[in-house]
Amino acid sequence: MEHNEYEYHNPVLLKETVDGLNIKPDGVYVDVTFGGGGHSKEIMRRLGPNGKLFAFDQDTDALANALDDERFTLINENFRFIKRFLRVYGIKQVDGILGDFGVSSHQFDVAERGFSTRFEADLDMRMNQNGNLSAYEVINDYEENALSKVFFSYGELSNARGLAAAIVTARKTEPIKNSEQLKKVLAKFLPAHKSNKILAQIYQAIRIEVNQEIDVLREFLEQSLELLKPGGRLSVISYHSLEDRLVKRFIKNGMFEGEPERDFYGRFEVPFDTIGKLIVPSAEEIKINNRARSAKLRIAEKK
Repeated sequence: MEHNEYEYHNPVLLKETVDGLNIKPDGVYVDVTFGGGGHSKEIMRRLGPNGKLFAFDQDTDALANALDDERFTLINENFRFIKRFLRVYGIKQVDGILGDFGVSSHQFDVAERGFSTRFEADLDMRMNQNGNLSAYEVINDYEENALSKVFFSYGELSNARGLAAAIVTARKTEPIKNSEQLKKVLAKFLPAHKSNKILAQIYQAIRIEVNQEIDVLREFLEQSLELLKPGGRLSVISYHSLEDRLVKRFIKNGMFEGEPERDFYGRFEVPFDTIGKLIVPSAEEIKINNRARSAKLRIAEKK
């Protein structure tokens, strides 16, 4: 079945993200979030006959969008394994890496995947459809403290303890299997005027836990530093503050917590130069693609 890549996933900040890679025609590039292939197609347009593009996507649905081009290779794996799988192809260093994190339009729009608050669906939210942990296990098997921590850490929800307690009480009667049951259980925490916002935070928290998104991002950023050649570019889009904070700190300091060690003179070396300022979508792009509204693009060059 063919997809139009813009129906499957409307690529956010398409030109700006690819511009950020400063593409060399004969370079080697990686798109770690292939999805509908929108960013990859734009990279391919700028590559010469000797250029190469490797793309990653753990979602088997994305394989239908693979580009028919000998310069292109799609790897059906999580990008937390970027270094390992590039080695399989004999690639130890690259000229640029692009990442567009979060959930693709396709994943949001296919009701049974369980990513969207708009549909009644089983609790799933796995980006890798073969993954062992789904939203069902998080909601029905996690102890109350662990569940509360997920809501507080990943959803930034101030009433995380109350949410967890309500779920644990309800599931003693019967398992919570789908989105409608979950909404009923949490109804008292969802006042009409802001139910959509709170539900989105709850879903975000569960999704991040199911897909280990924060751990994956940390592992990816550390490996990207090893993989990029000096002068190589990192061009990444985040959609929530937890991700963006990690990206910002890593680009600034080469680490996620604390400050780099200073020498006797108070100087310290950092591995990246920040390129330009934070880029966000224009009002026009947000009007066309509402999902772009929270996107933040950061670009860095390895020293």
